Order: sequence, then C-alpha cells, then structure tokens
Amino acid sequence: MSMADPTLARSLEETPTWAVAIVCFVMLAISILIEHGIHILGKWLKKRHKPALYEVLEKVKAELMLMGFISLLLTVFKSRISNICIPTSIANTWHPCDEKAEAKKYSGSSGRKLIEFSDDSTNIPRRSLASKYDKDICAEKGQVALVSAYGIHQLHIFIFVLAVCHILYCIITYALGKTKMKIWKAWENETKTIEYQYHNDPERFRFARDTSFGRRHLNLWSRSTLSLWIVCFFRQFFGSVTKVDYLTLRHGFITAHLAPENETKFDFQKYIKRSLEDDFKVVVGISPVIWFISVLFLLAYTHGWYSYFWLPFIPLVIILMVGTKLQVIITKMGLRIQDRGDVVRGALVVQPGDDLFWFGRPRFHLFLIHLVLFTNAFQLAFFVWSTVSNPTSSVLPVFAMQLFD
Repeated sequence: MSMADPTLARSLEETPTWAVAIVCFVMLAISILIEHGIHILGKWLKKRHKPALYEVLEKVKAELMLMGFISLLLTVFKSRISNICIPTSIANTWHPCDEKAEAKKYSGSSGRKLIEFSDDSTNIPRRSLASKYDKDICAEKGQVALVSAYGIHQLHIFIFVLAVCHILYCIITYALGKTKMKIWKAWENETKTIEYQYHNDPERFRFARDTSFGRRHLNLWSRSTLSLWIVCFFRQFFGSVTKVDYLTLRHGFITAHLAPENETKFDFQKYIKRSLEDDFKVVVGISPVIWFISVLFLLAYTHGWYSYFWLPFIPLVIILMVGTKLQVIITKMGLRIQDRGDVVRGALVVQPGDDLFWFGRPRFHLFLIHLVLFTNAFQLAFFVWSTVSNPTSSVLPVFAMQLFD
C-alpha cells in the first residue's frame, strides 16, 4: 500500500483492523449497557406499579429513536446535501455570527490542513472532513454548499446534546415538583385529625369571607380584573400553593367526585402525584408543533436580529402568564362561592370548570408549560453545543446572554 498523503484523512483501507474492531466493540458495549439499563428501569417501574412513569420511559425511548433516525438520515444523505450548491451571495446572508469579527479572528491563522480551508469571499475558515475521495463540486462551479459535510457533522452533535438536555431538564423539573409535593403530605395527614373534622363540621354555618380561604381571596381587589391580575402575578412568587388553598381544593374535589364518608379516607396528595406522572408523560414527548417551533428558534439565531434582546423573554413571559392565570382561577372559584350566597354550611366547596381556563382547554396550559421547558432546554443545548464545538466563537456571548437572562 502506498504512503498516504498526510494532509488527507485516512480511509478504512488504510486503518488497522484492530483499531476498527476496538471502536466497534466500545460502541456496541455502550449501546448494550444503555439498553440493558433502560430495560432494568422499566422492570423496576412495573414492579413499583408506576404505569405512567413506564410510559414516560417508553416515550423517551421513542424520542431517542426519532433523533437517531434523524441522524441516520443526515448520514445517508450527507453527500447529497453537501452537493446542493447555492450562490455565494445567498450563502453570505443570515449568519448566526458577525462575519467581520470571525474574519478578524482568523486572519493570519494558517489553520489545520486536515479539516480547514479558507473561503476567499469572507476570509473565514470553513471546515470539511477532508478525504482523498472528497471533491468540492460547488467550489468548481464558483458556488457554496447548502450545508457542508462538517456542518452536518456539527448538526449530529447538536441533536445529541438537545436530546440529553431535554430529558435532563424534564427529569429535574419532575424531581423539583415531587420535592415540593412532600410538603403537602403533612397537610394531607392533618385532614385525618379530629381538629380538622371539628373545624369543618358540615352542620356549622359561617360567612364565606370569614373563612381562611375567604380572607385570602375574597377582598376588594378580587372584584376588579386589573387588581386581580396584579395581585395574582405577585402571589405566584410567594407560596403559589398555600395550605388553605390545598385543603379547599381537596374538599371541593372529594365533594364533586366521591361520597362524603370518603373525606378522611381519600389521599388527595397521592392523587396529585399520579396526575403529575401523567402530565410528565406529555411533557417528555416532543410534538410536531414543538419541533416546528424549534426550527423557528434556529432561524431566529441570525446576526442582526438581536434575538438575545427579545427571544429569552418569550418563555419567561409565557410561564409568568400561566402562573398568574392559575392563581386567578383559584380566586375566581372563591368568587363563585360568594356569588351563590354569603353564608356557607360546613367547609367551602369550590367548583372547578373548564371555562375558567383559556379557550376552555386546561390542556392548553400544559402545552404552554411543555413549550417553555423545551425552549429552555433548546437554548441550554445550543449554548453547550456552541461552547464545546467552538469555544472562541463570537456567537457565544449572545447565547450566554440568552441563557442567563
């Protein structure tokens, strides 16, 4: 075999068989260990009677398979995509980085011959997985590839980082929710005590505004839409779910769905935990609408659009509006009690309804939370990917501002 050109990447014909075997063995071992770990986790969830979390695990596997399929398609069609040529004038538009800053950074740098060559039009080094079999068809035509082979390689890495960040972000959010609900366990145990049953004697009459729930929600500010939203906006930062709200919602749920004798037997906190698991099953998945929004996010990362000034505030505004709306719903349920009469018998009975939610669809609020989680994970993944792939890029300050805004 003739001596290979040191400036070109080696093919498999020039690679030792033991090196290929070692790489394949390591990849197979890692894949088998991950698959076996997922299988063991699935069996443990079934044993613990966690059907919703088992469905979450299956959905995670499906999402990983989808992202793997996207990577496979990119690999199969890499040469065809990189052979799609576009004029240089079009290729020099809508860049995520400042071309002048990038050109200044790379000026005078010789670069690495193996993977870099210079584009005369911008003097910015472009990267390509060089090989003796590669041929730049677009350069011969005086044009530029739609997406270079190295760009597709970077996209593979970004897809992997996005999958990891999204799953970890959802798991951390779920764990924080479970941690917060542990406080509710003490409130649930209190409903089994004699003091609670005496305080909520069904034969006892009182004014609605004199109850703990009434003093919290039935005030002058609750009658005005503007003041109601202002107060509820700030309330979400200081005890979004208080003890009196939890106990009132618990009593209203039991009254609407169960017999009165189940008041002390039903575990409302455990029911909320199961509901969280069901909602977590929805949040982990990525719907086509979410994928489309992620493509729009990629489009927005264009130099000159100043997306770092407005893009990070979109998920922030959405989650603040959702939190405020949920506080407004609780207060409006209290106002409905007062509308039925000032005097109540026993504990207050709230009546939730779909009409209290936006567009009469409670699931729409879950979709907004899902959207915020994914967009945050997307921006985190983009920041990590940008840092790892090109730590000296001029784009990093922009993504850093978006991440920590």
